[in-house]
Amino acid sequence: MSPISTTSQRSRMMSRIGQKNTWPERTLRAELFADGFRYRLHDKRLPGSPDVVFPKYRAVIFVHGCFWHRHPSCRFATTPKTNAEFWTTKFSQNVERDARQLRALGDLGWRVAVVWECAIKEALEETTKDVENWLRSTTSHIVIGMVTA
Repeated sequence: MSPISTTSQRSRMMSRIGQKNTWPERTLRAELFADGFRYRLHDKRLPGSPDVVFPKYRAVIFVHGCFWHRHPSCRFATTPKTNAEFWTTKFSQNVERDARQLRALGDLGWRVAVVWECAIKEALEETTKDVENWLRSTTSHIVIGMVTA
């Protein structure tokens, strides 16, 4: 394959990227499970179908990919140079949807954590401890992630 992808090639590649059970999500879940936390996955009854749901704590976690969800100032949140207008619109819609889902969960009384992919890649133990401390606390919302610019 040539180094420059055509529109159809890029579309095919992007369509193969999974939305659920990604490597960062599975990695964080495995750590939490090993530490005794039990959870449900992708509860479709909740806004945004959160990645990890802890009914006991009335808490949910979204594991956000830095690229797709636009982690501010993160080196992984690059923008493709081709078809920039499409990508700008796509990313903007993702961020707006994320904000709506977080508000809706809060309105329903759920505590929400957003864990950025880069935090799992670069500091898994610290990230896991931060999540566990948050679950045991009464803090309503938390964002866990490094700025890796």
